[in-house]
Amino acid sequence: MFSWTTTRLHRRVLPGLILGMILSAAVQADPPQKTPQEVKHQVTGLFCPERVDDLKLAATRLEGIELVRVDYETAEAVFRYDPVRTFPNAPPEKIIEQLDERIRNASRSTFGIKPLCATPRDQLTLIEIPVVGLDCKACSLAAYESIFKLPGVEQATASLRDGLVTARVHATQTDQKTLEQALTQRGVTLRNPPAPSP
Repeated sequence: MFSWTTTRLHRRVLPGLILGMILSAAVQADPPQKTPQEVKHQVTGLFCPERVDDLKLAATRLEGIELVRVDYETAEAVFRYDPVRTFPNAPPEKIIEQLDERIRNASRSTFGIKPLCATPRDQLTLIEIPVVGLDCKACSLAAYESIFKLPGVEQATASLRDGLVTARVHATQTDQKTLEQALTQRGVTLRNPPAPSP
């Protein structure tokens, strides 16, 4: 049997103990939030300077992912996200794959993400191919798509303003002739076509 003093003490202490237990359980169930990380990725689909704005627009549709900055010259972008919250249960090696899927969905498959190039830019060969007929973004995209997935191509552009397709490549894996063939197969007209073989 409790005395009046003990009951009064329980009325004061017990609610505080219960509240403490509830708060402790809540903290354990929901660990403190991690600060989102800034991560640099290579972006496919940045084939002309005007595409930077298109990427920014697509990024507004990415939940939990913020586009921080874009470097058109290197086709790289910095994104801010919390990998644990944005890609729950994804092992680290699958995060780029999942981010690629999200940016493709947000851009109707005109942008993608791939790992950063491990080779310094000054060790890549720059190939420039003058073309005609790139009179809209769709034409430039078609020219770009014909070469950017070829083995050895690290970065490509297709400028309707300059009438020029460029690629930074590993010279041991591809060459200008291979790129020109891929362009002509896609229906792109070369400004100075190579002379036919005898």
